Amino acid sequence: MKGCITQEDKRIIRETLKDIKRSDRVQEMKKYIQHGKISTYQHCKSVAGLSYRIDKRLHLHSDKKTLLKGAMLHDFYLYDWHHFDDQGKLHGYHHADKALENARKYFDLNKNEEHIIWCHMWPLNLTRVPRTREAWIVCLADKVVSCKETIFERK
Repeated sequence: MKGCITQEDKRIIRETLKDIKRSDRVQEMKKYIQHGKISTYQHCKSVAGLSYRIDKRLHLHSDKKTLLKGAMLHDFYLYDWHHFDDQGKLHGYHHADKALENARKYFDLNKNEEHIIWCHMWPLNLTRVPRTREAWIVCLADKVVSCKETIFERK
């Protein structure tokens, strides 16, 4: 799906996410491993990029700013989930709450951006069904990127 991204698309993604990516707290995500050898920061960047490509390729006409911002912050929980003495045991069920708490603390979010973060772990969290186009896209992109990282990006 990489072929459908133009230089203009790359500029839009870069401009939309530049302030978020410059944040010291978002930069802190580079310290935490998400899957295999991929940091949480890189994971969120990959989910944002794939979300944009899905939206474009399928002509879904989502709100690009909301889509990209929600995708970049969907795993903004800021801890190492691999340590069970932290949040690891139930990480899959609870990290969206911590990511949303942190995102609200450091960024101005609209309701749809909050919803993307809150429901991105559906269907693991069965009651948190995505209700917006953007939330569905990020949920799907997150699953695709997570599988790729887990299978092909091992330590």
